[in-house]
Formats: sequence, structure tokens, C-alpha cells
Amino acid sequence: MRREAPKELYKINERIRAREVRLVGEDVEQGVYTLTQALKMAEDRGLDLVEISPNAIPPVCRITDYQKFLYQQKKRQKEQKAKTVKVVVKEIRFGPQTDDHDYNFKLKHAKSFLEEGAKVKAYVFFKGRSILFKEQGEVLLLRFANDLEDYGKVDQMPVLEGKRMIVMFSPKKSAAPKRKQEPQPQPQQSPKKTTSSSKETGVKGEDSESEEE
Repeated sequence: MRREAPKELYKINERIRAREVRLVGEDVEQGVYTLTQALKMAEDRGLDLVEISPNAIPPVCRITDYQKFLYQQKKRQKEQKAKTVKVVVKEIRFGPQTDDHDYNFKLKHAKSFLEEGAKVKAYVFFKGRSILFKEQGEVLLLRFANDLEDYGKVDQMPVLEGKRMIVMFSPKKSAAPKRKQEPQPQPQQSPKKTTSSSKETGVKGEDSESEEE
């Protein structure tokens, strides 16, 4: 089976069909030229005439090394793609009368999502007559926001939209609370004080371990 030749991204040289083109770029006097003049200028420089804006009147062209031009375009697109951050939104759903066990379970998940860099959309869903408990739902969401204070910032305070009251969170740059730094080793004391200092260090060590537990 015969493969089709890949479609060119840009027309170059004799494949350009316009009678006149507008030249831009470095090392060239910018302006409108006939296609013949522009091709001659590119040939004299040992470069290509590349049509970069075919829909302009007249089309805009650049005299450049075509392969180098393509490489720069791909590099630019890759850099732009890298700068584009994909936003992930995780949803947490509550009922207006969520119990503590379910609340803590969902709070743990929300912390995990924010630590991973995702946004969190928490909402209370009011079914049927449970809309009467909308104030209770708002209190629950405000409690949720308070418990996530170290992990995310509130983008939107609780807002009632139809049957749902919604609050939005974005992760903080340092989402998780900072861990305590381990104590740095102390410089060795003179032999006379070694015994007393080692006892003090042992006590501190036990205290720090009990704090961690």
C-alpha cells in the first residue's frame, strides 16, 4: 500500500502561488515584493522563501533555512505546551446531614487531592425537602474550609446553585504542613563534659520521639 506524503505545514519557494508577498524578518528590507524578486533574494542568500501567513493580503513570507525554521517552531510549541498546566478538579459530595465518620473520610481524600496539586470542588447536595437544611449545609462547608486551611485556599465561598451548595479550593504552593526539621548534630564537647551532654541528648531524643508518635 502506497503511503501518502506528509502534508507540508508551510509552502516554500516555487510552491508559493501568490504573485506578490510581504517579506519580514532579519537581514532583509521589509516590504512587498513580487514572488520572482523574493525567490531571487532567497536564492542569493542560499536560503528558502517560507510562507508563514498565507491568509494575509499579500501573504507574509520569511527568508530563512526551512529545516531550522521548522525546528524552532516545534521547540516553541513544546515550550508553550510545557507552560500549559492541566487543571484537575476533584469533586467531594456531602449530604446535608453527613456524620463525622463520613466527613473525616472525605476530608482525608480532599487533603490528598490538594497535596497532589488538584483543585477540589466540595458540595452539599440537597435532595427533595432537604433544601430546608441549606444553612446546615453551609455550616458543614465552612467547617470543611477551616479544616483544609493548611492545604488549600478558598477560591469561592459556599454558593447555592440549584440543588447544590458549592465551595471551591485551590492547592497551596506548600500544600502539606511543613515537617519539623531534625535537630542538627551538636559539635563534640570536651572529654570532661561528654557524659553529662550525652544524657541530655538522650532525654531530648525521647521527647522528640514521643512528639512524633
